[in-house]
Amino acid sequence: MGALSHLRVLDLSRVLAGPWSGQILADLGADVIKVERPGSGDDTRAWGPPFLKDSRGENTSEAAYYLSANRNKRSVTIDFTQPEGQRLVRELAAKSDIVIENFKVGGLAAYGLDYQSLKAINPKLIYCSITGFGQTGPYAKRAGYDFMIQGLGGLMSLTGRPEGEEGAGPMKVGVALTDILTGLYSTVAILAALAHRDQAGVGQHIDMALLDVQVACLANQAMNYLTTGNPPRRLGNAHPNIVPYQDFPTADGNFILTVGNDGQFRKFAEVAGQPQWADDPRFATNKQRVAHRAELIPLIRQATVFKTTVEWVSELEKAGVPCGPINDLAQMFQDPQVLARGLAVNIPHPLAGNVPQVASPIRLSETPVEYRQAPPLLGEHTEAVLRDVLGLDAMAVHELRTAGVL
Repeated sequence: MGALSHLRVLDLSRVLAGPWSGQILADLGADVIKVERPGSGDDTRAWGPPFLKDSRGENTSEAAYYLSANRNKRSVTIDFTQPEGQRLVRELAAKSDIVIENFKVGGLAAYGLDYQSLKAINPKLIYCSITGFGQTGPYAKRAGYDFMIQGLGGLMSLTGRPEGEEGAGPMKVGVALTDILTGLYSTVAILAALAHRDQAGVGQHIDMALLDVQVACLANQAMNYLTTGNPPRRLGNAHPNIVPYQDFPTADGNFILTVGNDGQFRKFAEVAGQPQWADDPRFATNKQRVAHRAELIPLIRQATVFKTTVEWVSELEKAGVPCGPINDLAQMFQDPQVLARGLAVNIPHPLAGNVPQVASPIRLSETPVEYRQAPPLLGEHTEAVLRDVLGLDAMAVHELRTAGVL
C-alpha cells in the first residue's frame, strides 16, 4: 500500500504543473481521478510528435508529452459545461480529499466547481488552484505559460551566454522547469494542508502561482540582487559565487568542473600539473578566484585541452574533485549510475504493450512507489469510476453517454 493510498484526488488540471503534482500524489498511492474533456482530453495528448507507437509500430494518439505526467491515474471524461456534468464532478468532489485545478481565476465559479462551492459540500476538501499569477494582483486574470514566466520572472536574464560572446542572449531552460517546480511546491502545500486537516479537521484553499514559484526559486541569485541592488548578469555555464565551477574544453569534447572549496582547488591544481595555482594569492581562496575569474579561467582552459573527458573525470574522481561529463539523453540513460538506480521503467500499456517512463526519484523504505497504471487512455476508467465511486449502474452511465455528458 502506498503512503497516500487512503486519499482520493480529483485532478481537473491539464498540461504540466497540475498533472505533475497529481502524478506525484498518484505515485505515492493516492487514487487520482483525472477529469478530461470528452473527445479531446488534456491538451498535451496532442502535443506531438513524438507519439507512443502501438504494437504494430503505428502512432497512437498518446503524445510523449502527455505520457510524462499522468501515470498511476484514472481517466474520466465529463463535460462539466453541462449541468449533469457539473453534478457528477460535485459528487466526485464530495467523495474526494483533494482537488487540483489550473483554470483561470474565477473560471470554475460559473460551473459551481470553485472552492467556495465545493467547500460547502465537503468542508474537509483541500483545493489547490494553480495559475500563472495567483488569485490576486493586477495580473491575476492573465493566462500564464512557463516560457513567458521564465522571461517575466527573471530566470532567462540569468540563463545564456554572457554579453559579448557568440550566441549571447537570454535563453529559457530546456524543460518547462517553472511548471515542474510549481507542481512540486503544490504537492508540498497539499501535504501541509493534509497535516493541518489531521489536526484541525478542516480543509483549505491553496493559491499557487507560477510567477511566485519562479521568483522563489531564484535562490542565491535573488539574494545576490537583494543584498547589492545589482541585477546578476548572465555567465553562461559559470557560477556567480564559486570559481572554478563551469564547463571546460577537453581533447575530445567538454567536461564540468565543480570546485566547491579551497582544498578541492588545490587537488585540482595538482592533477592539472599546476600546483602553484593553489598558492597564488589571486587564486588561493574562492573569494580571490571570483575576483580574478578573468585571469584564472583562461589558464584552466589552456590546461584542460590536453586530456580527454574520460581522463579528466577519472583522475579528478580519484583526487576527490567533483566533476563529470556533459551527456545527451542517450548517454545519460546508459550511464552506470542511472542504470543502477533504475531511472527508466516500463509499465504495461493496452495499445503499446509497454510504455517507457522515467522513475520517480522518491525512495521510501516502508511505502515505496509502485507503477500501478500506465498513463490512461482518454476516458479509460469513466464507467469504473462512476460505478465504484458514485454507485451508478450501467444504464445510468449509458444514458449520460447518450446525452453527451461523458
